[in-house]
Amino acid sequence: MIERKQTRQLHVGDVAVGGGAPISVQSMTTTKTADVDGTLAQVYALAGAGADIVRITCNEVEAAQGLAEIVPRSPVPIIADIHYQYRLALAALEAGVQGLRLNPGNIRKEEQIKTVAREARDRGVPIRVGVNAGSLDKDLLAKYGSPVPEALVESAKVEVRYLEEVDFEDIKISVKHSHVPSMIESYRLLSEAVDYPLHLGVTEAGPPPSGLIKSVAGIATLLNQGIGDTIRFSLTADPVEEAKAGRQLLEFLGLRERKGLDLIACPSCGRAEVDVIEVTTKAQVALEAENLPIQVAVMGCVVNGPGEAREADIGIAAGRGKGHLFIKGQVVRVVPEEEMVEALLDEARKLVEEGVESRLAHAEANAEELAKAARQQLIEIQGDANRSDERRRRVAEVAKSE
Repeated sequence: MIERKQTRQLHVGDVAVGGGAPISVQSMTTTKTADVDGTLAQVYALAGAGADIVRITCNEVEAAQGLAEIVPRSPVPIIADIHYQYRLALAALEAGVQGLRLNPGNIRKEEQIKTVAREARDRGVPIRVGVNAGSLDKDLLAKYGSPVPEALVESAKVEVRYLEEVDFEDIKISVKHSHVPSMIESYRLLSEAVDYPLHLGVTEAGPPPSGLIKSVAGIATLLNQGIGDTIRFSLTADPVEEAKAGRQLLEFLGLRERKGLDLIACPSCGRAEVDVIEVTTKAQVALEAENLPIQVAVMGCVVNGPGEAREADIGIAAGRGKGHLFIKGQVVRVVPEEEMVEALLDEARKLVEEGVESRLAHAEANAEELAKAARQQLIEIQGDANRSDERRRRVAEVAKSE
């Protein structure tokens, strides 16, 4: 069980952040904000994929005007992303956004920052201090020579001090870096220095799969140390993929309740009687379309499959021309190979609707006997790859020897 660091709590709209609240998933639209309908369509897609909060750029007056129409129609809280022009932050607040993101690297005048903070304070709107290695203040770059973790943390602390000086404390902070070890160290240092909630991300992670790997490496490392209150995967891809990945990571770590599919599959081996990759791909497509919140296993052989995947809610294991459908390791049906995916989908739907005990009670009477006979037949044809009998005999001999 991950023991999370206790941080202060704030609210982005109706989403609690920090203070033990569930870790939230964020993403960012890629549309022009002035395109209200297009932006809203993407916001709805992100919310459907698991985003709790969505950030939208506010880089011109027309964007701020767009926000005024987007915010009241959005299914999730909206954060305005502000660079360079502090008056656009004021305009975004007037538009009704539930949060601001300010980049200390490009809004440097202290009084401008404090003006925004006072207005946000009076409206009860939180601010994220969004430090980014790629846009670090020039003075700090000169001082440290490069965007090292210490430089990012100092930038964040300077900005936080400006906010605190006008009694503004609804603050969350990010110190993003594209270099994963530097990103991890930046957040570790920051976590030791402040108790404000932290927003995690590897900036400019790039396209999948490398972008996903870098993001997971950085974000998961910190989450497992109890650091982090919100996350974003910054991918060069459809932002819906960001939201999906963020949600799945939290579910896999046990930090959020599962709402989507968790598909596990064996890597295949010489014992497999089917193309495991093909079956798994077909099963994933069919099950994801249903958005069933269960763990499903696709195993390449009936000899070890049901046992190895007994913790899965439901699964299918392939034999010679047959598929063994199992629930919590118990075979409930034996179906023709060409019907494996269809049978798996059908039983998965029923499992979600009726529950495990009900579906086990509906198991075919001779399913286990058929499965046992098929496993034995496969062992006789292929041999026992695990050499179970031989290994048991040798273990017994060692145990009995003097």
